[in-house]
Amino acid sequence: MGQVASEYKKVCIVEDKTDLREGMSMMIEMSEHYLLSGSFANAEEALKKIPEIQPDAVLMDINLPGQSGIACVSALKLMIPEIQFLMCTAYEDNEKIFNSLKAGASGYILKTEGTEKIMEALDEMLAGGSPMSSSIARKVVASFSPSQNNNPIMEELTSRETEVLQSLAKGLIGKEVADALDISTGTVRKHVQNIYKKLQVNTRVEAVNLFLNR
Repeated sequence: MGQVASEYKKVCIVEDKTDLREGMSMMIEMSEHYLLSGSFANAEEALKKIPEIQPDAVLMDINLPGQSGIACVSALKLMIPEIQFLMCTAYEDNEKIFNSLKAGASGYILKTEGTEKIMEALDEMLAGGSPMSSSIARKVVASFSPSQNNNPIMEELTSRETEVLQSLAKGLIGKEVADALDISTGTVRKHVQNIYKKLQVNTRVEAVNLFLNR
């Protein structure tokens, strides 16, 4: 209770199923770092209210009545580019995954992963990462054709940064990369930031894309 509201990150939820929306709302309200700033059952309502709220992050369902969650992300990103969107969905459909990322989503997690994983993904996203469920990350990686990478920009990376990027290309997320390389999640985050800077990219997908020489 010692925190003031300004120290919280504002989060909105867009989910048409009442039980899921209420469950996700409770999850945010019980957290120490987030403030639930809005909860909406459809994209149309979200498009009216979210620009006024200007949250830090939005948990967005894809399959909404009326306008889709993907279209909602695309429209809101044009209005407020700073908002981070985490797609929370039941779909592992390749087209939905890539359309979400193209629309401007920063992460994509399956609802079946559970509350704890969703919160971890939200933490990672707001720390600058691009969280994805492992099965989703594997689909992203599988869409690229692995080849011998001759891109000279890769020579800018240190051996440790290359190891981190290789782990990301295998579909591992922050904590999994840290465990695999026996380093802290903070160190992983720093390496990822350096990788993005050196490769002149803004997302995990772009970095893996370059790594696999697509």
